[in-house]
Amino acid sequence: MSDLLGIGASGVRAYQTALTTVSENIANAATPGYTRRSTALSEITVAGGSITTRGINNGSGVLATGVNRVTDMFRAADVRSASADLSRTETGITWLDRIEGALTGNQLGDRLTSFFNSAKAVAADPSATTPRTAMLESATSVANAFAGTGKALASITADLDTTAENAVQTLDQLGAALAKVNDGLGRATPGTTGAAQLADQRDQLLEQMSAISDVSVALDTAGRATVRLGGSAGPVFVGGNQAGHVSYTRNDDGTVAFSLQRDGTNVAIAPQGGVLAGVADGAQRIAAARDQVNSIASQFVAGVNGVQAQGRDLDGNVGTAMFAVGTKPTEITVSLTDPRGVAAASVGGGPRNNANLANLDALRSAGGFEAKTSGLVASNAATLAGRRTVAEAQSSIRDGTIAARDAVSGVNLDNEAVDLLRFQQAYQASSRVIQVARETLQSILNIQ
Repeated sequence: MSDLLGIGASGVRAYQTALTTVSENIANAATPGYTRRSTALSEITVAGGSITTRGINNGSGVLATGVNRVTDMFRAADVRSASADLSRTETGITWLDRIEGALTGNQLGDRLTSFFNSAKAVAADPSATTPRTAMLESATSVANAFAGTGKALASITADLDTTAENAVQTLDQLGAALAKVNDGLGRATPGTTGAAQLADQRDQLLEQMSAISDVSVALDTAGRATVRLGGSAGPVFVGGNQAGHVSYTRNDDGTVAFSLQRDGTNVAIAPQGGVLAGVADGAQRIAAARDQVNSIASQFVAGVNGVQAQGRDLDGNVGTAMFAVGTKPTEITVSLTDPRGVAAASVGGGPRNNANLANLDALRSAGGFEAKTSGLVASNAATLAGRRTVAEAQSSIRDGTIAARDAVSGVNLDNEAVDLLRFQQAYQASSRVIQVARETLQSILNIQ
């Protein structure tokens, strides 16, 4: 009877643990980052037990050997990879959208067209003051448009720097947190609820990291994560209870660089996913747009001032520069304030002569300032549209990987309800075994 009592008691203890695990799953069904858990059960066998001619040695009941997380490390890795790809594309879209706003917000192309058209009005009546005044007003609009576009691109650059600095700071914080979780996992007893909770925290931290940079993860037998940045060949960011420090710098050409300091060494990293990769893409796009706008501005100012120098103004004097440039090519101002100073006439021409304005028209065609500006806007818009299409596809891929992972590790309330009934019945049956054993033993004692 003592064996029967022991077997029943072991069942009560084991299925109480199983019921607790199911209850925990149900309670955390909507908790972000929670991974479904199961109770591992094993038979308690009698050492050396065997079937003999003299009888059968029975087992000694059941034992709850641990609480396991129901997870698939490969599907979790797929989620991290998909998250890194999507985050890179979405970050790149942010900066492409900002560039489009900078290029179109000041209507640079329209201002250039208005300026050259105003020169045609002067050519139609070279001696009139009103068209000349209108041309200088158009010149002011062009100068303001160039200056505004340059400032907008500079503002985007400053915002990108802030985004990058915040991203690397967050990555450092996640790395430090993961190092602490690793330390906890090394101390935790495997198969316990505490170890499962730490593993959940580890996976959440890894997924958050993957949104900032692509990561390669290796787990040891205790569940501690070794994380490399920039793929499997990248430097170790987190190993054991030690984490590195990521830094961000901007180069003179406008591109950016990231590096990792750990164990006294400084290693360059090249993220291929996440916010950091999107920032690198955005920095290249901003630098390219800035260089093209600067080139257009420099050629425009040099060309217009050159045409002015070739002609004569309304008073027969050599034309003076219409534009002045500050420290940056787009810092343009109108230096010509007197409408009579517009050099419409050629050398030797009179007040009604407009021959020099033909040179301005030729500059318009040869320089292609309007076409270059429109082409820059169109190229950025096409790239932006393409990235948005890619983002839609990557979003679907990421949703699919999350669904595949959650199909394994997520809590299904229907399945938990079935397990709840099953373990409840097993618990009640084990309790009944104890009751039968007690009743039987009492009957034997009563006979004696």
